[in-house]
Amino acid sequence: MYEFVSEGPKGRILKLVKYTEYGNTGIYNLGFGDKLGDSNRFDDKIISGNGDSEKILATVASTVYEFTAEYPDAFIIAEGSTSARTRLYRMGISNALEEINNDFNVFGFLDKKWRKFEPNQNYSAFAITKKQ
Repeated sequence: MYEFVSEGPKGRILKLVKYTEYGNTGIYNLGFGDKLGDSNRFDDKIISGNGDSEKILATVASTVYEFTAEYPDAFIIAEGSTSARTRLYRMGISNALEEINNDFNVFGFLDKKWRKFEPNQNYSAFAITKKQ
């Protein structure tokens, strides 16, 4: 679990990134959103409107580096809580794909199977593994 702060016109908003393993499979869900109070829970449907979405995505991406340093064989899955968010994630991955490809394999889920990520495809989810 990782915490960070979004700072912008709406003030300081605490964010939470959480990796949850599916059973004992080495497959992890990457979830994040606005932290709810003092709990380890978050709301991934809130639109904070703090004007720093690119910075937030970069911060979430930095947690992938930290997480895979500890769990190098992890298969990490992420999907947006809405189709608009999934599209935002696709655009973020596309914009940084050259850099991401230096360290990770990136996949998109399309037509019921995982495929090598290609920009401008309408994936329903994304996955990443650390290059060995």
